[in-house]
Amino acid sequence: MSAVSAGNSPWVVSLTNSSPALEIALLRQTVILSWNQFVYAEGGGDELRIAFASHDVIVKGTGLDVLLPAIAAHRVVSLRESTRSDRFSGQAGRFISEIVVRNIEAE
Repeated sequence: MSAVSAGNSPWVVSLTNSSPALEIALLRQTVILSWNQFVYAEGGGDELRIAFASHDVIVKGTGLDVLLPAIAAHRVVSLRESTRSDRFSGQAGRFISEIVVRNIEAE
């Protein structure tokens, strides 16, 4: 699978194929959700909601709107939550400041 990720990029997108799962690297844990359970995604440049059958994923940052077509095609391989030092590094354009993963079944 050919993927694109620039340096310390907050996400990886496959250039050629859909990915079987989305890996979400949080500061304290990693969550892997199957694209087979994907329901829908919505949002804009500063916040996205990715809904799966069992989980809701809220992604906050900047430049996120470019992810929507890749999400719809199941080509997003991974999302990475920024560390505190990354948040103040002066990155412009593409940045994830926070990712919240909520288990719908537990509520």
